Amino acid sequence: LFDCKPAIMSAFQAAKDCTKSRRSDGHGDDYIERREFRFFLHSLRQYFEYFVAFARIDGEGDRRINLEEFVAAKDMMEAWVGPIDDMEATFASIDTNGGGQILFDEFCAWAIKKSLDLEDDEE
Repeated sequence: LFDCKPAIMSAFQAAKDCTKSRRSDGHGDDYIERREFRFFLHSLRQYFEYFVAFARIDGEGDRRINLEEFVAAKDMMEAWVGPIDDMEATFASIDTNGGGQILFDEFCAWAIKKSLDLEDDEE
């Protein structure tokens, strides 16, 4: 569970920002409020799925996907998102910070756009 911290933090950030806080003390947007909790649970499930997909691609286990790992996982990713014509161009488009590696948040942004769905998860 503790290895999944990036998924938990991503779900938390998505949920706490989904509505404007009603709190008057100025701290409402730093927490998940009751009306955001259902969205948090939905986001948590989705980001756990992205985390599993990310971990399957990340062969070195360093929480970064390099081009070689990305290209090696082509068949697996195409099962999740459909055909990918140019792996290098796709890699470059996902790597939004230009660091030469795909980080979890960059992967999630791409996965959301592509409606990534693991073939072996329980819906």
